[in-house]
Amino acid sequence: AAVRSLAREQAQLKASVVEEDTEEWQKDSSFTGLERVGGVDLSYIKGDDTSACASLVVLSYPALEVLYEDCRMVAVSAPYVAGFLAFREVPFLVEAVQRLQEEPKLKPQVLLVDGNGLLHPRGFGVACHLGVLTDLPCIGVAKNLLQVDGLVRDELHREQIRSLQKEGDTFPLAGTSGRVLGTVLRSYNNSSKPLYISVGHRVCLETAVRLVKSCCRYRIPEPIRQ
Repeated sequence: AAVRSLAREQAQLKASVVEEDTEEWQKDSSFTGLERVGGVDLSYIKGDDTSACASLVVLSYPALEVLYEDCRMVAVSAPYVAGFLAFREVPFLVEAVQRLQEEPKLKPQVLLVDGNGLLHPRGFGVACHLGVLTDLPCIGVAKNLLQVDGLVRDELHREQIRSLQKEGDTFPLAGTSGRVLGTVLRSYNNSSKPLYISVGHRVCLETAVRLVKSCCRYRIPEPIRQ
């Protein structure tokens, strides 16, 4: 019953996801008007799945200098249900964003989320969830491939990764349904491991990839790395 009610809530929230650009700054190839990019992450203490650190960092753009940091230990009490991880984690990230309501000069105009957006078993990962609840543009940036819709880390996938010759090279992640669920990006020349970018909310995939690229000094984009 609990899973059914989560699934219902998830489906209702998912109906609000906007998969295209909605902001003025997104229309411009150099993102003129974009001044603040946020990064969010929830990481657990090793061996303990109830103690976690919820982090929000806001960087200036395009200089990528840290303007604001909020890290706090939280007690994650909701049970883990596969495919509904966001329900456990998102409330803490939403609270971190809400703490900035009083500080409009620091509020991020877009969030890079350590996790997936549309690249998810039901097309509604943590980046979508957070986007809908905060109404901010959100981008999912994952370090590993989530195996959904027939996507697998097989030899073909590894071959495609090897074919990403230089920094900035990409290939689309199309599932067996034919839908493009995300983009694989070689974000840094010295890294053989790519990033998996997917749409969260109020941003199209092309813009998402372009923005992530522009935020990478190393493999992980600065807002999330910080």
